[in-house]
Amino acid sequence: MNMNKSMIALIAAATMLTACNNDKADENGEKTVQTTDENKTQTENGQQKQPTQTETQTSPKHEKWSSLPEYDKIIEQIGNEDYIFNKETDNDGKRVFLIELNGEKQYKTVFVKNTNRLKIIKINGGGEIYNGIIK
Repeated sequence: MNMNKSMIALIAAATMLTACNNDKADENGEKTVQTTDENKTQTENGQQKQPTQTETQTSPKHEKWSSLPEYDKIIEQIGNEDYIFNKETDNDGKRVFLIELNGEKQYKTVFVKNTNRLKIIKINGGGEIYNGIIK
């Protein structure tokens, strides 16, 4: 029984030391940063798995919008670049965003709340790129 306690303490200490070491230099001297637990999930046997499409990574600029029901579908359709979301309208019926990249308006999104319908329109000649109901 004492050996089990020692082994558990050793494993716990090694885990803590490993978790505290966030960045390290690779063979070329370049720094790499380990991903956080937000981007990976632990399985029961301790192995880590890569995030699935439903566990998308969120840009820090999008933190306040990522909880919206339409956010994942918007990112799926337009990509996860350094877009700036500018809320134009948000009332009981609909939410409208103008999405910019490098200071230029790229997309307009309209989310109809009572039907969960999302429309994504590419500004400057692209037209409607998505029109569907979000589940």
